Amino acid sequence: VSTQSTWGPFLIGLLSPSPIMSWALQTSKGLRSLLPQSFKSWIGIGVGAGVAGAASTVAFANDVLEPPFYDWSHLGRFTSYDTASLRRGFEVYRQVCSSCHSLEYIAYRNLVGVTHTEEQTKALAASVQVKDGPNDEGEMFERPGRLSDKLPRPYPNEEFARFVNNGALPPDLSLMTKARVRHEDYVFSILTGYKDAPAGVQLRSGLYYNPYFPGGAIGMPPPLNDGQLEYEDGTVATVSQMAKDVTSFMSWCAEPEADERKLMGAKTVSALMLTAGLMAYYKRFKWNTLKNRRVSWVNSPKDRPRHS
Repeated sequence: VSTQSTWGPFLIGLLSPSPIMSWALQTSKGLRSLLPQSFKSWIGIGVGAGVAGAASTVAFANDVLEPPFYDWSHLGRFTSYDTASLRRGFEVYRQVCSSCHSLEYIAYRNLVGVTHTEEQTKALAASVQVKDGPNDEGEMFERPGRLSDKLPRPYPNEEFARFVNNGALPPDLSLMTKARVRHEDYVFSILTGYKDAPAGVQLRSGLYYNPYFPGGAIGMPPPLNDGQLEYEDGTVATVSQMAKDVTSFMSWCAEPEADERKLMGAKTVSALMLTAGLMAYYKRFKWNTLKNRRVSWVNSPKDRPRHS
């Protein structure tokens, strides 16, 4: 039995007005007509007050500050990632964020041609000892990293990560910008939004106040400070600059194919526009003359009937 034949009558019966529904609607209209006008007004006021109270309750229950809107250059339709910012962002991750957070889906080979050259990436990978094996004797061993290796994790397992961080598990940053509402704006606001707790807000030991984090209490201490590291290109490492660079790098980690996808889209749209122009030209000047022509058949003198 096909799906159409099974669900079709059910959907038709569900969407079509039944006699019971029609009777219920007519009965409700009749009851409304019997109510006095003053009672109707009180009902309207009560409904309006209920809706306003519910809206105000939701508004006051939401204690999260909405991140501002920032202009990210790589989000344009015809723009690409700033490779210099990506390289600086990788340095911020490597020297600051990698002590607690991982990049599970990023390997060293993904950095080639984006943040570093192939030789530089090989040197970065070789500076890390990777556990491998077993060897011929059945033992695990450590070796220098290769381009095919993933970026190292800060903790060997989840249980140890929670033990070190007072029960909190530092999330993986590979898809962080895609996993949060407002994406890059949220990450940048979290990194730069640490403030002193306002009056009346009590924080437990080990928590920090950040109005952009749900609940306002976050277990991650402020990760960035002015002059915390030195950029290779001489850029001043302020908190906002480091937050911007590492946010751009995290955005690239979530969508490393974004630039290639935009380029492919531009090529496809250009090819389609060229094809549409050629088709319009052919339709107007070639096919149109054939379509509108009139063919008349005239009998030759030999085929004409002769009259006696």
